[in-house]
Amino acid sequence: MTSVLETMIPAPTLEWMELSPLIVLLVAASLGILLEAFVPRASRYVVQSGLAAIAIVAALGLTIANWIDLTPKVAAMGMLALDGPAYVFWAMLLIFGLGGVALFAERALGLGQSAFAASAASVPGSPIEREAEREGREHTEVFPLLLFALFGMMIFAATNNLLVLFVAVEIFSLPLYLLTGMARRRRLLSQEAALKYFLLGSLASAIMLYGVAMLYGYSGGLELARIDAAILASAGSHWLLLGGMLLTSVGLLFKIGAVPFHAWSPDAYMGAPTPVTGFMAVATKTAAVAALLRVFYVALGGLAWDWQLLFAVVAVMTMLLGSTVALAQNDMKRLLAYSSIAHAGFLLVGVVGAVQAGDNVNLSSVAAVAFYLLTYGIATLGAFAIVMMVRRSGGEANSLDAWKGLGKRNPLIAALMTLFLLSFAGIPLTAGFVGKLTVFASAWAGGYGWLVLVAVVMSVIAAFFYLKVVVAMWFSDADDETVGTVETPSLWTWSVLVVSAAATLVLGLIPGGVLSLIADAAQFIR
Repeated sequence: MTSVLETMIPAPTLEWMELSPLIVLLVAASLGILLEAFVPRASRYVVQSGLAAIAIVAALGLTIANWIDLTPKVAAMGMLALDGPAYVFWAMLLIFGLGGVALFAERALGLGQSAFAASAASVPGSPIEREAEREGREHTEVFPLLLFALFGMMIFAATNNLLVLFVAVEIFSLPLYLLTGMARRRRLLSQEAALKYFLLGSLASAIMLYGVAMLYGYSGGLELARIDAAILASAGSHWLLLGGMLLTSVGLLFKIGAVPFHAWSPDAYMGAPTPVTGFMAVATKTAAVAALLRVFYVALGGLAWDWQLLFAVVAVMTMLLGSTVALAQNDMKRLLAYSSIAHAGFLLVGVVGAVQAGDNVNLSSVAAVAFYLLTYGIATLGAFAIVMMVRRSGGEANSLDAWKGLGKRNPLIAALMTLFLLSFAGIPLTAGFVGKLTVFASAWAGGYGWLVLVAVVMSVIAAFFYLKVVVAMWFSDADDETVGTVETPSLWTWSVLVVSAAATLVLGLIPGGVLSLIADAAQFIR
């Protein structure tokens, strides 16, 4: 009987060393939940922040070790593709995750309190919340939640199976829904943002799952290579295939924050604790773009003529809305939210090009998009770190009026913010300029010159709202009633600022080494 069962259901085989970065994150996140029950409250902050940082550093080290000794393979019984792009995006996610831990751990700002509510489950303003505030409580379980989100994102970026794609998006989305509603100040706004994010995210996931079902009905399988083979063989109804492609793209475009699936982004960015906003802005977008590239290049490559036009239209709408609506924003977090939407459009420009490695070009679309995500991510973490530091009346001063005259009050912080904004705008000698140049070049090589021209125009428009902040910091006089002051953060936040600024300059001046490293590992396994 046993031999019959073994024949019908083969014993699972796992590549433990190759999967070790995922295992480290999952074990550390689970251990962090247990520590909440056994470690005294006074010691939890140090233990949890230290555990999270150590786990991410260990996972990054294992990722690099596996990357050096890379043999592309389909692992975990066909569920994950461990190839060059997987390791590139894993390394980026872990770097962004480490920056997220540093921002989560900041307690020197705002009267020595973290950015998270003392009692997030209580009614805002209730006696329970006031008691928690008096006792100085804080939610240290935010660190395990970050690790769980990072674990899901890494699976999402390396998925080789559409069912795993859906499971992964739920693994990393649920912690983000919780984290969005845990802001210490403006609690009702934070809870509203979390509810909107949850409802819209659930709807997008359901639509994506329906698309997955349609692709399964077309191909008879969930593996990316099997769907690709079915397309090449014209195995089923073309309308079923197109429907599956469209509905699956909804969930992926939602996580990227592309128009018309962007509605959650401004509210979630504005209402979430700023450390969560910074982490969510870079890590979620990185994981979603990685998954989109893999699904559409590997499984749906035979439909390129269909989805390239679809993404080109979405890219134009996304760049247009993000760049124009941001011009009217006077709240820094909301401005950066619309900036993120505009950058999603620029990323899609690179995706549309669909230039594959080996097509006699210097840089494939996968490498170009990955480098753009890296440059955007490091500048975004640095920008949100500064948003945390500009404060008034014990809380963050997000109004643009509070930033007026910042260059006179604190030239160093104003200079760093100017650097990050110029990188967002794609000004030469910054990492953002090289990032935009790479995605535009890949789209041009893919035959989408008209889209590149539109993107260039949108870049010029986007530069205006970045320069609006620069002008406010350096050339506007502050109003005593609205002026914000820069509070000195701990080494956690300083480390994010220093690394982000240095990387923005280095990748803008000498990007060749990183570009070559990414380009050499930009080929998907099929």
